Amino acid sequence: MNGSLRTILAASIAAMAMTGVARAADVPIVPYVEPVPVGGWYLRGYIGMSNQQLGKLDNVLFTPGTVEFLDSGGFDAAPIYGIGVGYEFNEWFRADLTGEYRGKASFTALDRYDFNGDNIWDGSNDYSANKYEWLLMANAYVDLGTWWGITPYVGGGIGASRNTISNFQDINTPNGGVAYAPSASKWNFAWALHAGAGWEVTQNVTVDLGYRYVDLGDGETGDIVGYNGLNTVNNPMIFDSLTSHDVHLGVRYAFQ
Repeated sequence: MNGSLRTILAASIAAMAMTGVARAADVPIVPYVEPVPVGGWYLRGYIGMSNQQLGKLDNVLFTPGTVEFLDSGGFDAAPIYGIGVGYEFNEWFRADLTGEYRGKASFTALDRYDFNGDNIWDGSNDYSANKYEWLLMANAYVDLGTWWGITPYVGGGIGASRNTISNFQDINTPNGGVAYAPSASKWNFAWALHAGAGWEVTQNVTVDLGYRYVDLGDGETGDIVGYNGLNTVNNPMIFDSLTSHDVHLGVRYAFQ
């Protein structure tokens, strides 16, 4: 290879190298961004209010056709306070365990009765009581996607509710009678359905606004006795099928 050919070849290689460098300089440099981790443990706390319903009042002394409820019974709203710990498995599924105190809710109901079967009402019973619960739940949620930092979700839960009925009174105004019952507590199977949305304030903090339908099972009083302390049969008042529509506001803190 003569000197001229070597010179031409070297010049060509140099030109190709410079072209490659120029093209490489035109490629934008994208900085590396570390991905935000998904999953991990979180703590939650919440407060709310309950809107509770009763299936019916029942008692061994209620015989068919002798008692008619003029007011089947209702509860006042009551506060809810809960805490929990959970785990986010991925961007769409998480679960938690919660413990909750459901504050005292006042209860009233009114019936009338015909014990003689002569179609003449013999008297009435004006009932009053208080109710509160301790609720333990295991919950699972499906997060449905995130838009503008807001993530709607649905879920369900199962657990146990310790229902306490206290301050029960039965006032028979027409006949001047009063009966009462001591407080009593009962554990029941409980289940719930959830819906709500979380707002991601920071990478670690999410504000949660939720709705829940919860079935708390039953409740009952102690043995009802007359004002004179007499009673011929064990007859606690049964609060059958306690349910509630709850609204709560809380915060979740994720350890990421």
